Amino acid sequence: MRRALILIALATTAPAAAQQASAPFAVNGQGYATLDDALMQNRGKDFTVTIAPGVYRECAIQQAGRVTFKAAQPGTAIFEGACEGKAALVLRGEGSTVDGLVFRGIRVPDGNGAGIRIEIGDLTVVNSMFLDSQEGILGSSDDPHRIMIDRSTFSGLGQCHETEDCAHSVYLGGSGASVTITNSRFERGRGGHYVKLRVPNVRVTDNSFDDTQGDRTNYMIDLPEGATGEIARNTFVQGTKKENWTGFIVVAAEQRKFRSEGLKVADNVATLAPGQTKSPAFLANVSGDRLVQGANRLGAGVRAYEVREP
Repeated sequence: MRRALILIALATTAPAAAQQASAPFAVNGQGYATLDDALMQNRGKDFTVTIAPGVYRECAIQQAGRVTFKAAQPGTAIFEGACEGKAALVLRGEGSTVDGLVFRGIRVPDGNGAGIRIEIGDLTVVNSMFLDSQEGILGSSDDPHRIMIDRSTFSGLGQCHETEDCAHSVYLGGSGASVTITNSRFERGRGGHYVKLRVPNVRVTDNSFDDTQGDRTNYMIDLPEGATGEIARNTFVQGTKKENWTGFIVVAAEQRKFRSEGLKVADNVATLAPGQTKSPAFLANVSGDRLVQGANRLGAGVRAYEVREP
């Protein structure tokens, strides 16, 4: 009798276990057919959703809690859809972590199709890729929040020719925000700026900005409303097909909203690609504040510093 009960139990649980194992999205061992199902069934909780290898032409909206979106194998979970005409992931929870995902070919009618749209909460992005879309990461909120990007790649992003307003590889804002970008690569821009930050505090360190295959690009780093913090140990190469070649890093070009006194720009390397005959400023300051310049290494044709009138 006992053996019969065991066999019945195995027969009952085996199909459920097989279903969980074959489902592309899993939370605590429970499988889900779509990412949206995984989020909705665990709404309000703090959890990790593990994503199996595959190309997903879908999207999802996080509405609550703290969620980690993690690839089972980094670089193999690829998203190509957009929710609400915005992004593959639209984030409105307390916090989000994106680990090992790929976002590719995302375009929407308003020109801001992004891999990630952060609307509420903190965000950490690690070991992820944003490819051939209108935008990589986009978001703005005046609530205090922190955004951290590390070991990620941004390639083939941005546009200023599809719609009236430009899109950028990374475009983030918020009067209560801080943004940290480290150990990441920006390359092959297709318009706009590589990094555009409307936040009071920034840390952009140990990154690579390779514009040699860029087309209709603008600044490497644009801080249009000013900022304090640090830009250090980055490598920059400016390409030949620029829409705006005049500066690598530009501070407060649009308005002096945030204090820029003491912004440190040090230990960077900046050069021009072969064939670039213009003479851009490495650091252009429109803020009226005193910036701190360290020992940046500049190639031939790159001017160290320029003060511009607002």
